[in-house]
Amino acid sequence: MTELESHPWPPFIPDGAKVLIMGTFPPPEARWAMNFYYPNRTNDFWPMMGLIFFGDRYALYDSENRQFRLDAIIRLLTDKGIALNDTGRKIRRLKGNASDKYLEIVEPVPLDELLGMMPECHTVATTGEKAAGVIAHLTDTEIPRMGTMTMADSGLEIWRMPSTSRAYPLALEKKAAYYAAMFRHLGLI
Repeated sequence: MTELESHPWPPFIPDGAKVLIMGTFPPPEARWAMNFYYPNRTNDFWPMMGLIFFGDRYALYDSENRQFRLDAIIRLLTDKGIALNDTGRKIRRLKGNASDKYLEIVEPVPLDELLGMMPECHTVATTGEKAAGVIAHLTDTEIPRMGTMTMADSGLEIWRMPSTSRAYPLALEKKAAYYAAMFRHLGLI
């Protein structure tokens, strides 16, 4: 049996959070370029956010030192009211890698408790199919089609966005277009 892993970080919840973006679980620590969400240099999340909010895929990355600009990331998330957490609280890696395909979610995040800490947040966006499945299960909703949302009985908007993993075969600009449409809908851009 593979080792049980607990999520390494607390939820990132800025004051006045409007949207909670949820992936599945961080990659193994050896792949981290920072000690924060979407830490893998090869993940498209931060380049995508740079492209959407600054028109520059490198806006949140220090190419010279090959590291993310965590201070700029925190400032962006705080300014826009974007909270981050993952759908897995405890997991097992069935193949020892970061692939969602080989990730067993042993304990999902307590979504209601998490949303209770964000009174202004009425939107959850998932980054990928597995995260969308977990949220659909937790909210007793159908998994929305890519780039669309469904509404939970509670009034919570649940968006399914494309995975930001480079393994997901969609160009960065196309991923950014999906997320930008959601951010526009929410009035964040």
